[in-house]
Amino acid sequence: MFGFLKSKDKNPAPAAEVAVAAEINAPVAPMVQSGGWLSRLKSGLAKTREKLGAQVAGLFGAGRKLDEAFYEELETVLLSADVGVAATAHLLDALRAQARRERYTEAAQLKQALADNLTAMLKPIEQALDISAHKPFVIMLAGVNGAGKTTSIGKLAHYYQAQGKTVLLAAGDTFRAAAREQLIAWGERNNVAVISQTSGDAAAVMFDAMHAAVARGIDVVLADTAGRLPTQLNLMDEIKKVKRVIDKALPGAPHETLIVLDANNGQNALAQVKAFDDTLGVTGLVLTKLDGTAKGGVIAAIAHMRAGKAGGGVAAKAIPVRFIGVGEGLEDLRPFKAAEFVSALLDQTQ
Repeated sequence: MFGFLKSKDKNPAPAAEVAVAAEINAPVAPMVQSGGWLSRLKSGLAKTREKLGAQVAGLFGAGRKLDEAFYEELETVLLSADVGVAATAHLLDALRAQARRERYTEAAQLKQALADNLTAMLKPIEQALDISAHKPFVIMLAGVNGAGKTTSIGKLAHYYQAQGKTVLLAAGDTFRAAAREQLIAWGERNNVAVISQTSGDAAAVMFDAMHAAVARGIDVVLADTAGRLPTQLNLMDEIKKVKRVIDKALPGAPHETLIVLDANNGQNALAQVKAFDDTLGVTGLVLTKLDGTAKGGVIAAIAHMRAGKAGGGVAAKAIPVRFIGVGEGLEDLRPFKAAEFVSALLDQTQ
């Protein structure tokens, strides 16, 4: 049964509505086991692996000598997968240093070192999202139009339901045509209630969603916001207002502010991270559509960007990649794990 609530009612939900809320958050089937996910992850990263993994395998073939030509070819391969100039330079410096230290002479001796160094680069942004500290735990999602934000919300609803959590969706994208209807469709698909209104006031939707979540004892609130470009200053100001309203309705919320990034955007994703972080104080990232691009290496660029230095020599804060998406299915958005990602990327066996 699907529950759809307009946000004009600011009073606590009556008993009949609470009963509906219980029904619509009925348990769903558990998530598939890790082996199934690893298979889908490997399949989803096929395009990037064709660009990176296959070429790496050729580079590290038996008999290939460690010379300057080798490093130049490896640099080209990494850059073509959108690993980024800075992250590529970091990886090459680490490989050169290890080759000298271990006195390697053949490329094959460095193959595992590439995987180890790439995993080490990604480890700092592998941080699972812990929602146990608050009830309701409010997750606000933002990003540019077309990044897959609303779809990711639908998948996250399924993910948390599979953990036995009750979920409420807040339809705060009141700018884009049909965004409200799209979120309602995801609510129907997941049997989750959606708080919405037709007036176009995103802040009002969020205010009512917070109160509804508290009244119903909801575990997780997924708050959608309007897609916007970082250059749209009026809309960036509006999203700051939405965040303030959430905090006013439920002090301390949102507890997580996620930016959804389309992996197809490659290096442009880095600029998006900075712009939204400056505006909202981003606490996590969702990288989507990894199955549709050969630029999956951008995740290394994101990791290295945050491992570098900010102004004045102060280390930039690490923004973790909470989830990655590799397909259209409900279970194709899962927590990011560095070792799994590198293994699938380089076609290794764990």
